[in-house]
Amino acid sequence: MKTPGLAARIAAAIGNEIREGRLAPGTHLVAQIIADQYAVSRFPASEALNLLVKQGLARKVKHRGVFVNDLSPAQMAPAEIEIDLIEKTYALLADDVLEGRLPQTVSATLLRENYGLTQAQVQTLLTRIVKEGWLEPRSGYGYAFTEMLTSPDALVQTYRMRRALEPSALLEPSYHIESSVVQRLRGIEEHLLNGGIETMSAEELYDRGVNFHEAIVGASRNPFFLDALKRINSIRRLLAYRSMGSRGRYFQQAREHLEILDLLERGENEEAAAKLEVHLSTVIQNLDDIRPLLEGRSVQ
Repeated sequence: MKTPGLAARIAAAIGNEIREGRLAPGTHLVAQIIADQYAVSRFPASEALNLLVKQGLARKVKHRGVFVNDLSPAQMAPAEIEIDLIEKTYALLADDVLEGRLPQTVSATLLRENYGLTQAQVQTLLTRIVKEGWLEPRSGYGYAFTEMLTSPDALVQTYRMRRALEPSALLEPSYHIESSVVQRLRGIEEHLLNGGIETMSAEELYDRGVNFHEAIVGASRNPFFLDALKRINSIRRLLAYRSMGSRGRYFQQAREHLEILDLLERGENEEAAAKLEVHLSTVIQNLDDIRPLLEGRSVQ
């Protein structure tokens, strides 16, 4: 069973390298190297390796790691077609949720019939959505959609809350951000400015922003700041995806993220907090410009 999303796209790309002979049988696949290559954290890189093992394209050797397998003829076919189908269905389903076209409780059968998927494809879709936190299994039967933001006004309110919360986290007496975290975050932002903004999926862009803000807030060593931010992020995902139909503003956001990292690295936390407050205020202003997009209408 294939899982769509960031990990699956990485796995598909590596799988194609294997099928095309660019990664020979026996090649050692290292999660950190893959994470660096695709400018992601180790988690999706490790998930991608697990997918390659499940697909039979690689094998896991105890105490040694993951290695490329010899392929059978049946394994030579690319996996992108099914991934693309599930990605498109995910987008349709997300839009149906935002527009209230689905009931609060759904079954796998209903989704299979609504979107013309196989049982395996529906299970793949359900696994992803449950993992993202906006659908949860009901005891006994079916799935229920969790609380989600469905209006632009509500999304603006989350940013106003974040503007009050996040800069304060940077001023905590216990604040300390590891240099390795700064370097990892900087690499992702530089990747965005070097073309990633145009090529990354909505999911990847969203996760990149979530990871940046949760990392700098988490460095406060005050778990209450991070818990509050995670709660906000868990309920704004779908509207955030819709907002990514307009990507020009991400160049400015990436540059501002880099400026905040530079200030934190120098220990200038008060300046970083002030910059972060301005950064979030700018995002709030930008949301007004894309309100039609957030409401499911085209931006003129």
